[in-house]
Amino acid sequence: MTEKSRNNAGQEKPDKGFYFLGGRQYPRVQWTKDPNMRKLYIYCFLLILVNVANGFDGSMMNGLQSLPLWQDYFDHPVGVRLSLFGSAMTLGGLLALPVIPWCCDHLGRKKTVIIGSFIILLGVALQAGAINFPMFFAARIILGTGMTLATTAGPLLVAEIAHPQDRAILTTFMGLAYAIGSFVASWVTFGTLKIPNDWAWRVPSLLQCWCTVIILCIIWWIPESPRFYIARDEHEKALAILAHYHGAGDENNEIVQLEYNEIRTAIAMDRENNINSSWMDFVSTPGNRKRLMLVVALAAFAQWSGNGIVSYYLKLVLDGIGITNSQDQLGINSGSKTMSLLVNLGVAFFIDRFGRRPILLVSTTGMFVMFLIWTILSALYNKDAPNPALGRAVVGLIYAYNFCYNFKTGLPLTYTTEILPYGLRAKGAAVSVVTTTATVFFNQFINPIAMNNIQWRYYIFYVCFLAFEIVFLYFMVVETRYVPMEEIAKHFDGEQADVAAVAAGKTAELEHGAAVSHVEISHGRKADV
Repeated sequence: MTEKSRNNAGQEKPDKGFYFLGGRQYPRVQWTKDPNMRKLYIYCFLLILVNVANGFDGSMMNGLQSLPLWQDYFDHPVGVRLSLFGSAMTLGGLLALPVIPWCCDHLGRKKTVIIGSFIILLGVALQAGAINFPMFFAARIILGTGMTLATTAGPLLVAEIAHPQDRAILTTFMGLAYAIGSFVASWVTFGTLKIPNDWAWRVPSLLQCWCTVIILCIIWWIPESPRFYIARDEHEKALAILAHYHGAGDENNEIVQLEYNEIRTAIAMDRENNINSSWMDFVSTPGNRKRLMLVVALAAFAQWSGNGIVSYYLKLVLDGIGITNSQDQLGINSGSKTMSLLVNLGVAFFIDRFGRRPILLVSTTGMFVMFLIWTILSALYNKDAPNPALGRAVVGLIYAYNFCYNFKTGLPLTYTTEILPYGLRAKGAAVSVVTTTATVFFNQFINPIAMNNIQWRYYIFYVCFLAFEIVFLYFMVVETRYVPMEEIAKHFDGEQADVAAVAAGKTAELEHGAAVSHVEISHGRKADV
């Protein structure tokens, strides 16, 4: 398969009302009519809430900077001090990175979410009760540690328990969850502006944990990943989960057996190729090297596209174009987050219809155009006397830029979980988080310093980087729409990694062996061989 054909893989479209699995088409299941699938999708939507707190944080920190009482309480932080306020949570995320793969692969995705959620509660409690800068800083470090654990394991669990027909949509909803958190935080800080005491900023800080509380109340009933159980050779548990949620309780259901055999085959092939599942496996084959490059690139692009300026330091941008009133700034922030929520909601449902490559390319090209015009207008605004009309035009471009950016918000998480084999999935998620953390730290620490010193000229860096993104995405991204998770490997590793074909061959061998050797079947479950 040529590089061009691999990049455009996944273009064959199933018939209307059908989806692909094992190289064949199957009719879509109406999950609203199946009580077990209905319950599973409720669980998935609740798990998606792990990213709400993450989105809440960026918008909250944006809003707090526009609250006079927060500014007074912490002595109007600027420069390095303001950078530390913003980057503390990112530093906390770095503390969690060494243990993420171990927690996900040895404790399980579910337990990792639980541990991260309890740490989030501790961090939120300390943040809301902070009495000085060191306490607020320490609280945000703790918060970042828990957030990183929960937001890494949560998407993995959603992707691995979801029915194959809706996996891409459900994982893309992680971007929607971030937008929900941003939306809620922006309006909460807008609403607390009039509170005449410290609760103006303590209330938003405390409300950051509302979704975490919901998750901790429900997660005990959410199933663990069947792939986690198969990787631990607990096949009966995995089959029982697949049957209960994907096959109406029937372990002999064709879809259940096909999923079960594909997962077993994929993990077995993964073990053969990556015996120790070490970090060096990322550079051991051309396919894994390309996966690593894409994981790092998409994580970096998600944060280094200029969005860090709008997400954490919108106040500085608005100050630079003459909009200094707190209510105006909070209103602009809230309106922007409302639009982001609506765009994320719309795009998530069309992730398979449009495909990964078109969404990434259209989104990034749109951002490049909007950011370029934004930079030019910001330069003109500061050229002679301030021009209010140009300032208002910049606000419009910020909205247009956010519209384009939110087209792809959920894709990095979706794409990362899709392209990585099970043995490298948790490690790859950790690599994605490391990259995101590093780029977010850059945004949070460097952005306010650079904007304070060189103003609009700093935007030129992001204009150039967005141009680079467009070229990279065009030549490197492999299309994965309509392709089941275990079958994506062949587009990176060649036809020898065609899990569907290998699984079908092994199934035929098992059936032939059963006819000849009378392999014992107990309780309707195929014996492990």
